[in-house]
Amino acid sequence: MDWDLTRLYADFDDKFDADLDKAAELAKSGLQFMRGLKAGENDVENMKEAIVRKQELSTLFSRAAQFTHLTISVNATHEAALRAQDRIAKISNTLAMMNSAFTDFVGKIADLDSVIEADPLIKEHEFILRETKAEASHLIDPELEPLVLQMQTTGAKAWANLRGTLDATLLIDVDEEHKGLSLAAVRGFAYSADADLRKRAYEAEIAAYPRTEIAMAACLNGIKGEAITLLPYKKYSTPIEMTLDSSRMDQETLDALIAVLYEALPMFRRYFRAKAKALGYEGGLKFYDLFAPLGASGKTFTLEEAREYLVKVLSQFSDNMGKFIDNAFEERWIDAFPKPGKRGGAFCSGAHCIGRSYVCTNFDGSLSSVSTLAHELGHAYHGSQLMKNSPLNTGYPMPLAETASIFNETLLSHVALKNCTSADEELMLLDTELTDASQVVVDILSRYIFETEVFARRADHNLSVKELKEIMLDAQRKTYGDGLDENCMHPYMWACKPHYYRHNLHFYNFPYAFGLLFGKGVFAQYEKEGDAFIPKYDELLANTVKGNVYDVAKSVGIDVHDINFWRSSIEVISKTVDRFCELVG
Repeated sequence: MDWDLTRLYADFDDKFDADLDKAAELAKSGLQFMRGLKAGENDVENMKEAIVRKQELSTLFSRAAQFTHLTISVNATHEAALRAQDRIAKISNTLAMMNSAFTDFVGKIADLDSVIEADPLIKEHEFILRETKAEASHLIDPELEPLVLQMQTTGAKAWANLRGTLDATLLIDVDEEHKGLSLAAVRGFAYSADADLRKRAYEAEIAAYPRTEIAMAACLNGIKGEAITLLPYKKYSTPIEMTLDSSRMDQETLDALIAVLYEALPMFRRYFRAKAKALGYEGGLKFYDLFAPLGASGKTFTLEEAREYLVKVLSQFSDNMGKFIDNAFEERWIDAFPKPGKRGGAFCSGAHCIGRSYVCTNFDGSLSSVSTLAHELGHAYHGSQLMKNSPLNTGYPMPLAETASIFNETLLSHVALKNCTSADEELMLLDTELTDASQVVVDILSRYIFETEVFARRADHNLSVKELKEIMLDAQRKTYGDGLDENCMHPYMWACKPHYYRHNLHFYNFPYAFGLLFGKGVFAQYEKEGDAFIPKYDELLANTVKGNVYDVAKSVGIDVHDINFWRSSIEVISKTVDRFCELVG
């Protein structure tokens, strides 16, 4: 299944060009208007006009930008999309300066409370206006901002685009039967029931990275180097401080979360060693066996079977959820299968301007890929709860972004385990759940350690390929420990994970761990309250755009500063590990 983007545009045609031209004009006039604002002079009327301008521009520009991004995601060499990407980057710079001028205006308003209460339109945007006032202290000097934005176009943004192209165009021969495959397709063999194919695919993948490793290292150095350079101009002391700010999360929450991730490592190492034993050998798990299926390993799904299964399972939470999932398939919101030129992994991208979300996966028929579909469609359902909002009220922070996706995964696993009919099937389901959880706890912690060390060293020098590989392996030793075979690890995880290469977002790792454990906590609330929790769940998702992480969590009775909350979520996983070890023991 390929997704249907025609609700956005039929092609890169005259309408697309006209919309981009209009967006450029709106951004230019908006910049002039925002720069002309003076706090203390007609604040209410000026605020209303500023909001209306931002709404109009956001709706128009996001449509064209989404169409371009989604097209390149599945076809990295699409010439018209690549040309449009350059135009979009220029408009983005003007839009960024416009938003900075607006932020400066809001920051200088002496009595913001009175302005907010003076008009319903302004009141509707209360939270983001208060957040904008706080952001004013981190603005780059207006004299420097245009230069910085122009340089980013040929700096970090260009490095990020290059990295995406390198990833999508790296074609690999596994054997005579599997030749010229995308990196995503080769990595997908890690889920194969054929142990020899898993090993060959892993070896072919590792052997392929030297073809791109120097360019990948240059991309990573360029992006991280630029972030370090800009820190003092944005008035931040560290990259993690900047990420916490954008995540609406405090250091106390992060400290509690990271402490629990370290506490959970022995439990996951026990699982890895038990899985190795189930696969027929002692000691740590070989990297290419991390995703090896156990139990009823012959069970695979066609995409239509996956659709039926997801609709059936998620309808047990609510009819609305089941109908939503079915509609996403029916209207082809999903681009399902790997193909040359398509990026690896999976993501969901909300198109608020047309009231839908688009889901990209590399579906391979495994239960894990069905779980991935459930995960990404959870993001889409989250977006559906925000469609009535102003386009300016749709941005939720990274940690809370995983709430609905993890909830879906947990519900899928819960129902499947409850309905399984044999120990073999139970083993498969437990292993799938633990495989996913181990990636979000153990591997995410290794990525956090890796990125922390990369930033520390990048402040001093450019990191070589050799150095990056050593840091990656050291991070894996610190997290996987004796759960992973030291002679069969993955020194190139820094090259194949796109999260490190976001030019405007660093430490794109710990929010996944937050999301897993928070999502399980939310699911525990659902189990406790039953159907009465369903409207609360929808309200929780809607509230993610209206508060910081701590306050949103508090709204459902969760204290994210309390390490015992995080431990209670880990305890749920621990019981799954106990049962898994019992079955393979």
